[in-house]
Amino acid sequence: MNRRTALLAPILALALGLPAMAEPIPLAKLSAYLNALTTAEAEFTQVNSDGTISTGTLYIKRPGRVRFEYAPPDRSLVMAGGGQVAIFDAKSNQPPEQYPLKRTPLNIILERTVDLGRAKMVVGHYEAQDSTRVVAQDPENPQYGTIELVFSDNPVALRQWVITDDLGNKTDVILDRMVTGGDLPASLFNITVEREKRGQ
Repeated sequence: MNRRTALLAPILALALGLPAMAEPIPLAKLSAYLNALTTAEAEFTQVNSDGTISTGTLYIKRPGRVRFEYAPPDRSLVMAGGGQVAIFDAKSNQPPEQYPLKRTPLNIILERTVDLGRAKMVVGHYEAQDSTRVVAQDPENPQYGTIELVFSDNPVALRQWVITDDLGNKTDVILDRMVTGGDLPASLFNITVEREKRGQ
């Protein structure tokens, strides 16, 4: 055994004795899953950057529509529709705060065609704790923040996401009992209809 082989032998023995690292689900397969996800309804638990926890029901209707309906007695609501995100504050009678959906990381999975393989979109892609994690950003506007998507395998399913905004604040949304393929009315995602219901 030469000197080089002698040096490498312990490293090789250690490597061969370890179980093989699981491979993350390919980005093309994850993109196909998201593109096939036309509607979804799930219970969610939201962990905010200040440590507070909220629960409620999430509705998704791709492309471009999502609704976070918080559990009573909280009447707060976050919804996206018509290219806008609206935040309804349960403690205010003022109109909702609104801003363009395209300026939020959530737009990445609500786009008409999701392509996680686009250049500079994915900045992290790895296997951890029996799940595949993908950290994505808007390639043209990375300053808008990132979304970390967590997928289970066999079958592939979206289980969680963590949004980090432009100020570094993190919002963790954990999904439970997701049902896909249902018929969700367009009114669920209509900001004008919601304002009228709330007298705003």
